[in-house]
Amino acid sequence: MNCPRCADEPLIAVEHERVEVDYCPTCYGVWLDAGELELLYGDAESARAFVFSGRSAPASDKPRRCPECGKRMAKETTQGARPVVVDRCPKGDGLWFDQGELQAILQHAEETIGGGAVATFLQEVFPQGE
Repeated sequence: MNCPRCADEPLIAVEHERVEVDYCPTCYGVWLDAGELELLYGDAESARAFVFSGRSAPASDKPRRCPECGKRMAKETTQGARPVVVDRCPKGDGLWFDQGELQAILQHAEETIGGGAVATFLQEVFPQGE
């Protein structure tokens, strides 16, 4: 599976406990398959309410294609004081996070419901946004 941002760069699978994330070593983006964000967040209902706000984000950069199905992903903005733009597969295959976006969402989870071991692991493994 190739990176939606870098196109020809293969994603590297990183697994911890029940969650496998696909990571791009070039742009530091992260792909999560359907349902994995909810596992990382620690509370499925809270994760869906925060991330899947239904608010469209301005298309400021080139549309990205889902690495699973190849369809153009929709850009959505999360709830909260520090909104994050997330690329979402229209078929529900998963979510794409540019560098720092997943960390921002996990930070929100930690602040609102308490951080889990998986979230802490990911925050330590993936580079922070600059």
